[in-house]
Amino acid sequence: MHSLSLFALAVTLVADVVHAAPTVVQRSITALSSTDLSSFAPFTQFARAAYCPTAVLKGWNCGEACDALPGFQPTVVGGDGNDVQIFFVGFWPAQNSIVVVHEGTDPTQLLSDLTDVDILMGSLDSTLFPGVASSVQVHEGFRDEHEQTAATILKEVKRLMTTTGSKSVVTIGHSLGGALAELDSLFLTLNLPSTTSIKAMTYGTPRVGNPAFAQLIDAKVANFRRINNELDIVPIVPGRFLGFEHPHGEVHLLSPGKAVSCSGDDDATDSQCQIDSVPNILVGNILNHLGPYEGINIGTIFCT
Repeated sequence: MHSLSLFALAVTLVADVVHAAPTVVQRSITALSSTDLSSFAPFTQFARAAYCPTAVLKGWNCGEACDALPGFQPTVVGGDGNDVQIFFVGFWPAQNSIVVVHEGTDPTQLLSDLTDVDILMGSLDSTLFPGVASSVQVHEGFRDEHEQTAATILKEVKRLMTTTGSKSVVTIGHSLGGALAELDSLFLTLNLPSTTSIKAMTYGTPRVGNPAFAQLIDAKVANFRRINNELDIVPIVPGRFLGFEHPHGEVHLLSPGKAVSCSGDDDATDSQCQIDSVPNILVGNILNHLGPYEGINIGTIFCT
């Protein structure tokens, strides 16, 4: 990660130590089976693929990630990995689903890092997010990045729903891409027919919005998973003392083959969930951000 981004993370995380933490309550945890963990692999490979160049994504020829998902049909590929994160939309016949995937933070791209360190919050665009109250606040950098691709993605998802007959949509992303996938899950829920099944799978995702936003995700996107890897520090920023909070759906990978599902939002704590096992930068490990997520690493250098 770029040194500027690391500095900002350090400032945010140290501040979490010196400010009083919000009140927490006990969470319940459930150990995941090997079958549960293996079911994540296709989604992890999609997140990995988003770090590959657009030229190879268009032909679905991106190496191991694409090979792991034979038959997937990308129909729109965009972004440049700098001003606009790479993204793609396509049809996944094996699951009869439409898939929307966003690239995460490429540490070689300074502009992406600057998006990550902007920690101001603001309201969502009422045109893109109809009916959402102004009290629902999100990270302005993530919001602005999402707005650049929202119309294109919605148009293509609607087209694919018509041409394929699919009523299932999955949004996927890692790091910044996870934040965009989280926003997409709400955006698509509010703009597609109520009969549409929306699923979100995110990896190493920073906090996106305030408690009102987290509660809205909880209410609107029931099938939501945010997967955190071991001592990754990215899921604990921006700090809760700044007013940010994760929604439900946490899965914490503790070690290879061992993971737990943590109930509720991150307004609660348990020794095996991310908020308690990684309370600050002093005990975190930024390398865990890249994986491995059950044997799969995610990032530009892993597009092989």
